Amino acid sequence: MQYHAHALSALGIDVDLVGFEGTPLSRAIGEDPRISIHRLSTSNLRHGVPVLGYAPFAVIDSLRIALRLRRTLKKLPKPDLVLVQDPPAFPTLTVVRKTLVRKGVRFVIDWHNIGYTVLALRIGQWHPGVRLARWSERREARHANAHLTVSRGLAEFLKSRFGLKDATVLYDRPAAIFSPMSRTDRERYRQALLTRLGIHSTLVGFLVCPTSWTEDEDFDVVIDAVLRLEDRIRGWEAAGRSRRFPDIVILVTGDGARRTEFERRFAGLPARRVHLRARWLEPEDYPRVVGSADLGLCLHRSSSGLDIPMKIADMFGAGVPVCALDYGATLAERVRHGSNGLLFSTAEQLANVLFDLFETFPADDQTFERLRTGARKSARMSWEEGWRREAQPVLVPGHE
Repeated sequence: MQYHAHALSALGIDVDLVGFEGTPLSRAIGEDPRISIHRLSTSNLRHGVPVLGYAPFAVIDSLRIALRLRRTLKKLPKPDLVLVQDPPAFPTLTVVRKTLVRKGVRFVIDWHNIGYTVLALRIGQWHPGVRLARWSERREARHANAHLTVSRGLAEFLKSRFGLKDATVLYDRPAAIFSPMSRTDRERYRQALLTRLGIHSTLVGFLVCPTSWTEDEDFDVVIDAVLRLEDRIRGWEAAGRSRRFPDIVILVTGDGARRTEFERRFAGLPARRVHLRARWLEPEDYPRVVGSADLGLCLHRSSSGLDIPMKIADMFGAGVPVCALDYGATLAERVRHGSNGLLFSTAEQLANVLFDLFETFPADDQTFERLRTGARKSARMSWEEGWRREAQPVLVPGHE
C-alpha cells in the first residue's frame, strides 16, 4: 500500500494513507508532502489465544477496530478514489464502504489473498465465524468498482466463486530500490553483516528469510530441516578428513508474535553448523541485506493457494534466487523450479536442496549463477513500470 501511495503521489494526487501503527514507514513515504499518514492502534489479539476463546475475542476486537477506523475515516476529506487492501477483509471493507463510498467515489479492492481463508487457519474452515466472514467478504466485494489481484489464480477465483467480472492482475514486482549488487559490494557488505550477527566463520552460505511471523508461515518445516541437514553435514564430513561443509546462516527478518516462540525452539536444537538469527530490519537496510544473500528462503504456506508473497518479488529484484515452500499452481506463476529458484514440499526435501546446493560451494558456483540469472530475468519489469501499465488505468483512468 505504501507503493500505491507513492505512485499516486508521483502523479500529483493527494493521498491519505490509513493503516495500523507499528511498522516504520519508508523515508520516501514519511517525507512526501502529498501523503498524509493516519495511524490506528494495532489489534489486541495475541498469538496463543485458544480456539474456543478466539471467536468471541475476535468479534470484540473487530468492533473496537471498526469504531476507531470509522472515526478516522470520517475526518478525511471526501475522496475520489478509495483503495483497500484485502486481507484484512472484516471489518475493513464494510466500514470503508459505508463511511467513504458514495456517489462519484470509485471503490477498488487490492486482493493479496482471500480474507476468510486466513481466519480459517486459526479457527478451522468449518467454524461458523469463517462462513460468516466468507459471506461478508463476497458481499462487500460486489460493491467495488474494480479489483486488482496478485495472481491469475486469484483473479479466476474471484470471477468463478465471487461472481466478480472486473479483476485485473497486478503482480507484485520489486521496487527500484531492489537491484543486484556487484560481487565485490555483496561480499563486502555480507562480511560486515555476518560480523554484526556474531558469525566469524570464513566459509558461509547465507540465506535470508523475510517473514511477517503470521499463521501462514510454516516454521515447523525449517526446524525439522535443520536437524536433517545437520545429520547430513556430519556424515559427509566424517567420510573424508579434508572435507569442510560451509556453515549455513539463516537470517529471519521481520517481527511478530511468533518470533519469540521460534527463537526458543531453535535455541533448543542440537545445531552446530546451521546458525539462525532473527532481526528486525529498517526499510532502508532491507534491500541491501536481501541483495547480499546467496539464497532467499520463503516459508509461506498460502491459506488459499492463490496468493504470491511480495518477498519473492523483492528477492528477484535483488538478483537472489528463491527456495520456496511449494503450494501449487499459483506459486508456479512466478517461481520456476531450476530456473529462478527451487521448490520443496517437506523438511526432508528442504534439507536435501540446501545440502546439494552448498556441497561444492563456493568452488563450483554454476548452479547459483544459473539461478541468479533466472532471478534477474524475472525482475526485468519494476514495480513502478508494472503499476503504470496495469494499475494506473484501473485506479485513475484517463489520468496522464
